[in-house]
Amino acid sequence: MRPADKQILYLLLSFLTMVSGYLYLRYAYKVTDELPFAQEIVLIILGTLITVLITALLLNKQTAVEIEKEQGIKFLDLKAATYERLLDLIEQMSQCETFSEHQLTDLKFMTHRLAIVASPVVLNEYQSFLQVVKAISGDMSFADDQHPLHSALSNLTTKIREDLIGGVAPGGRYTVSQVDAMIRRNSEISNTLGRVRLRRREKGEGSGRADSSGKDS
Repeated sequence: MRPADKQILYLLLSFLTMVSGYLYLRYAYKVTDELPFAQEIVLIILGTLITVLITALLLNKQTAVEIEKEQGIKFLDLKAATYERLLDLIEQMSQCETFSEHQLTDLKFMTHRLAIVASPVVLNEYQSFLQVVKAISGDMSFADDQHPLHSALSNLTTKIREDLIGGVAPGGRYTVSQVDAMIRRNSEISNTLGRVRLRRREKGEGSGRADSSGKDS
């Protein structure tokens, strides 16, 4: 029986008890008017029955709320663990010069794990992320495609954040759009880390080759 049906049943039982108790009380007052303490005993019995039914109703409601809350916490933990596992997998693939078929298989199965726990918004954004991964993974590497990868990943992480904590923490001063913009900006900045040094090194190597060519000639 569903919790809602149980609550309705308890309410009906309480209502029937009160009505029947009232009718019986009227009858008992007339019948036991001359008996000592009879009316008081009737009132005690009636009050006890009503108290038991109301207490049972409240306990049932409290138990249902606690079970629902516990299930919600467990599902949120599972969801967060799945999202973290996805990000760890993308990080491992990004660090590899050439990622393996095993890692691609992990990513495929990660799609099915997300189908269990992710919200529709995350699933929709993950589909766009997969399109980007498909377009840049033809050479089995993300080495030369970090910018589109991180751009798509920043869009995905904003949706993951909204799914986990609603976009903005309680009491926050920022709107959802502001938080999204900050996440994307952080991704753009982090994607440029090391590029200046790399360009300088390439420039130095180019100058060295030019000097060598000049000496040879």
